[in-house]
Amino acid sequence: MLPCVKDREKMDDIDAMFTHLLGEMDHLSQSLKTEGDSPEADSAAQTEKTFSIGFNDLNESLNELEDNDLDALMADLESKSAAQEPLTSEPNIVGTNDQTAPPATTQKHEPATALPPPPGTDVSCGDMQTREPQTKAEKIKLALEKLKEAKMRKLIVKVLMSDGSSKTLMVDERQSVREVLDKLFEKTHCDCSTVWSLCETNPELLIERTFEDHEYLVEPLSTWTRHSENKIYFLPRPQKYVMFTDPQIFYMWKKEKAALSAINQQAKDILVKENFGGSTLIVPDLEGTLYLKEDGKKVWKPRYFVLRASGIYYVPKGKTKSSTDLACFVHFEKINIYMTKNYKQKYRAPTNFCFMLKHPCIQKDSPYIKLLCCDDEKTLVLWVNSIRIAKYGTALYKNYQAAMKRASPTKILQSAAHKEKSSGHTPQPSLSAPKTANHAEDYEYEPPPDFIPPPPPERTSL
Repeated sequence: MLPCVKDREKMDDIDAMFTHLLGEMDHLSQSLKTEGDSPEADSAAQTEKTFSIGFNDLNESLNELEDNDLDALMADLESKSAAQEPLTSEPNIVGTNDQTAPPATTQKHEPATALPPPPGTDVSCGDMQTREPQTKAEKIKLALEKLKEAKMRKLIVKVLMSDGSSKTLMVDERQSVREVLDKLFEKTHCDCSTVWSLCETNPELLIERTFEDHEYLVEPLSTWTRHSENKIYFLPRPQKYVMFTDPQIFYMWKKEKAALSAINQQAKDILVKENFGGSTLIVPDLEGTLYLKEDGKKVWKPRYFVLRASGIYYVPKGKTKSSTDLACFVHFEKINIYMTKNYKQKYRAPTNFCFMLKHPCIQKDSPYIKLLCCDDEKTLVLWVNSIRIAKYGTALYKNYQAAMKRASPTKILQSAAHKEKSSGHTPQPSLSAPKTANHAEDYEYEPPPDFIPPPPPERTSL
């Protein structure tokens, strides 16, 4: 009877925590509304948010779209209208029966700062629907109407670059992060390296998260609050697939550093195949002491944590590390992992090597946020990426394989040739595959020869 009572009490605690979480989320959503907002204004603002991320309003975001992207959006919206027309019960809708998609190239462009014509002009929505829109302002006005009618969620997203510039993209709910990255490769003309990532930042919580390539981008962006200051960045993240380039860090973490450095590429490939290539994913058997920030307090206390496929567990006081004594700290189903910035100053953490676990809908400080602190960067990298392995499983491996396929050998060779040229060496032709190195020190320096033989004498005809 005692085990049953104990299990029932645990379930009651979980239900109570879930109820409190829902209440906290409701409280956060209610706190976003100001007293002066009317229901109509709030609904309109929510509509604007639904269509654009990183802009003040939808009109601004449409103006930032490149001409070919705006034409593609118009063509897509027109095709959706044509597909939905036979299903409607109102046959007198203007401009949907004989409407065709606009051409792929724009006939006439106005500056990007052009605004829709004022209400007093003779151009109406019905007139634009019965003829092809000619100017960018007309296309934007028609796109505004079509976006409101479309059933599929679409977002116009501003993506920031490391140099301060930005790119504007149209993203719908069917597009994965991998597809958005491919689109950014085309727009930025950068190499297709596997380290390129889309990252979201939350300046209020001082956190950052790298989107996984299999995620559908619209879903996490839809959790942002109405007046959110969150940003999206297109940045290289060398640790994105470190669990595949250096798997020994996670599956042989108990060994000495010298032993890990001696692992060759063949041994790494075997580790990846054993842990990711089978029918069942193997999660690193990670455990160790981390500092936990207690709810509502500024105190960080050390606890012994253990990683499992379902979540993170800890050893209660006076208990052992056996599986029967472990208590659940957090499950992975409804939470994401975030890197933090300067938490030693913000929360008086023991170090700045902290990470956060929270529900994606929580965008402000909340008691339902879990904060953990590591002793050093090595431990932080180990825990964060091991949690990613446990949470996403084989999807990470598929993402890595797709990223490697996208980074074609031709582009790798071009990049290597560029490095050789910039370093003053002339690349030599080779029939074998190029030798790869994991670190800069692995490349051997070959000085130029001291003696250059003269050219062979010219042959004289007899």
